[in-house]
Amino acid sequence: MLTLIIGFDPKTSTAISKCMIMGAAGSTVYYNLRLRHPTMDLPIIDYDLALLFQPMLMLGISIGVAFNVIFPDWMVTVLLIILFLGTSTKALFKGIETWKKESILKKEAAKLLSSQSNESPELEYKPIPGAPAAANAPVTLSPDDEVPIEENIYWKEFMLLLFVWVAFLAVQIIKTYATTCSIEYWVLNALQAPIALSVTLYEAVNLCRGKRTIASRGNQDVRWKMHQLLFYCFCGVIAGIVGGLLGLGGGFILGPLFLEMGVPPQVASATSTFAMTFSSSMSVIQYYLLDRFPVPYAAYFVFLATVAAFTGQHIVRRLIVLLGRASLIIFILALTIFVSAISLGGVGIAHMVEKLERKEHMGFENLCYHSKSLQFEVF
Repeated sequence: MLTLIIGFDPKTSTAISKCMIMGAAGSTVYYNLRLRHPTMDLPIIDYDLALLFQPMLMLGISIGVAFNVIFPDWMVTVLLIILFLGTSTKALFKGIETWKKESILKKEAAKLLSSQSNESPELEYKPIPGAPAAANAPVTLSPDDEVPIEENIYWKEFMLLLFVWVAFLAVQIIKTYATTCSIEYWVLNALQAPIALSVTLYEAVNLCRGKRTIASRGNQDVRWKMHQLLFYCFCGVIAGIVGGLLGLGGGFILGPLFLEMGVPPQVASATSTFAMTFSSSMSVIQYYLLDRFPVPYAAYFVFLATVAAFTGQHIVRRLIVLLGRASLIIFILALTIFVSAISLGGVGIAHMVEKLERKEHMGFENLCYHSKSLQFEVF
């Protein structure tokens, strides 16, 4: 939309959109930290999922930011369109599937209420798409209840996530003193891989051994296999690369992936946004060091995105409680992605035709000799 309405070029739009994602994600996480799981006595944010994916997401972001510098504008536009169309279609089908499950549950709840005149409040329908509540974890809060933020923070997991963020930030700061493409430059870039892998493998091994579990899925007994988790981690890296390259938050990939893992839509949305807060803030720092966006514009759009995200989160939550359908989240996601794909397609193709007519350079850029600011680049 920045390209369509304001007129920024695709690469500047990518950087500013990352700033907006950071602001929106931050306000959404603050809102979600007061909420509980829709059907279980747990935080709405699944910290085990975040530990598994956030380090890989940040590693992918570092790679994607560099690709954004190298790739030509037309390729960034084409990749955006392909990704948006594919993701929106996948999300639409998942939304329809979730809607059907919710309809069945609502009918069953209606039959129970009609067959018993003096029904207890516990039999009132609550949406449980894809993740039935555990038998030993009854719902103690209604979907509209809020709790103190301290009750929803798992400090051990949070500090591990913060460690990854601080370690990546330290690498980026130290790297500003290294010559671009020098040995020190590549060594510092390579340090990001063991930082991310150490935390992700720690979580994956514990999940395989049963020491930890993705509790937000409910009582779906699943013995995680290492190759499954490695595949999911690879998807996290891809989400990060796409996010860094195209200016997305990674939630377009993580959200549908979490849904496929059996996580309820509310938890999938909250957890992917939580992970995006770390990765998007790191992207903003990287783009700032690269001087890829005008700071006044970025500050203005961050403010707008923060207010809009907080307001939208409140409205959507109220609608879910009113309608009893968490699939609303999936349909909103699918519609937003699809509209963006169509809009970017038309304008992007028009810009490519104009550049071809003017015979402008449309090839790849040199990572080591793009501009003086590339001394701050990531690998």
